[in-house]
Amino acid sequence: MSRSAKRDILLQTAERLFYEHGFRGVGLKQIINEADVATMTLYNHFSSKDNLIEEVLKQREERYWSYLDSYIEMDSDSPFILAVKAHGLFLKEQSYKGCMFLRAIEDYAGTDNEIENIARGHKLKLLQYFQQLAERKGKSNERDLANQLTLLLEGTTSMTTLIGAEQATEYSISMAKTLLIQHTS
Repeated sequence: MSRSAKRDILLQTAERLFYEHGFRGVGLKQIINEADVATMTLYNHFSSKDNLIEEVLKQREERYWSYLDSYIEMDSDSPFILAVKAHGLFLKEQSYKGCMFLRAIEDYAGTDNEIENIARGHKLKLLQYFQQLAERKGKSNERDLANQLTLLLEGTTSMTTLIGAEQATEYSISMAKTLLIQHTS
């Protein structure tokens, strides 16, 4: 097995375990055992548990943005609705038990670390994304719309744990349509 294949297995295993049991609920020994790699293999790729968490979050964020990028057509009349649908698909397939980024913020808040910075950066990037999209589409009060859509997606993520991704996404699409009517220039 190649070096990069072992790294990928470690990242996949760590992400699954962190998502299922929390960052604090999983030790490196469990990750090593479930990934079926030697201890040195882990340390050849990651300098610490924090470094492994950082890489898991970065990889998850890349995957999130690939969902949005593959779904959204900028020239579409409704890229905002497509973004809500893409977010819902990500929830259904990858994030059915809540937001891993929010968990990272909660677990590592105030400790001046890269984990919290990566997680907060993910949320900020989504807000900026909607603001830029609103500007390109000539929407009024683009900052307000961006905040409202980001809040809508955060609520969709939270509700997924209660009512499932499909129903939460249906509600959020309906709400997004209402928001967009209010923000028509």
